[in-house]
Amino acid sequence: MGEELERRLEELRRLAAEIARAHGEEGAAAARGALEEGLREPPAARPPCPSGEAPRERARYAEIIGESPAILRVLALIDRVAEANIPVLIQGESGTGKELIARAIHENSLRRAGPFVTENCAAIPETLQESELFGYKRGAFTGADRDRKGLFQAADRGTLFLDEVGDMSPAMQKKLLRALQDGEIRPVGGTTSIHVDVRVLSASNRPLLDLIGRRLFREDLYFRLNGVTIELPPLRERAADIPQLCDSFLRRVAVELKVAAPVLGASARAALAAYSWPGNVRELENEMRRCLALLGGAARVIEEEHLSDEVRAAARE
Repeated sequence: MGEELERRLEELRRLAAEIARAHGEEGAAAARGALEEGLREPPAARPPCPSGEAPRERARYAEIIGESPAILRVLALIDRVAEANIPVLIQGESGTGKELIARAIHENSLRRAGPFVTENCAAIPETLQESELFGYKRGAFTGADRDRKGLFQAADRGTLFLDEVGDMSPAMQKKLLRALQDGEIRPVGGTTSIHVDVRVLSASNRPLLDLIGRRLFREDLYFRLNGVTIELPPLRERAADIPQLCDSFLRRVAVELKVAAPVLGASARAALAAYSWPGNVRELENEMRRCLALLGGAARVIEEEHLSDEVRAAARE
């Protein structure tokens, strides 16, 4: 047996053991299947990666912090859908990291060599939504002194992430549906359609089914966007991840400020665990930034007294 094959088999065994530990019986079965497949298939038989890039290991979602069962379920689902060229709808409260999940899907997909383009639909005025997504031709309106590509063309052969898609106007929802159905867009002021090859990922902090029931979102568009739904857990449902998230944020901010990273004391950990985090991971990151900015002198331990009033009040309840 060659050294390369032996190295590969050892790596497969290690990965199989990790999957089995993380995902129980279902994961164990998948791990055994992957190992058996690896034993049967010689390395040379693997197909080349798209666009001629050299084969490489799958990214390990290094930016997604946490080992709670809730976040491991999300990672397992990403693993299943990343390479499938289907739309994914990511739902979760504000601050749960929807764009981070979308980027992880892109970076582990067959489109990873292509562009990853993001847009917050809630931030685009209704009058500009069509030109922002589809572009425009010179002379289409006052001030259009040149042709401009829209987000769909910018994301061609890659991934387009539409955040807060539930805030899109009804008229724009209809035009987006047509673009997804036909695989073509028409710039504002244009007379011909342009073919685009784009995988669309979308996100909403409001359940789209609720918006459909209130006639605020098109049901046919929902089914176009919802090839698979990933529900992100709020931070209060993955409290076990808070210390690890805090350590990561503190290290990152310390590098920015060029200071030594502090650690969390026992009283701070208890207070952080007791708080409900309505702003989720984004609020936790801001809390750590605040603590590090206010931590005076040579103190290198964050205690309860350094936390915000809201967090400390929750610890006393």
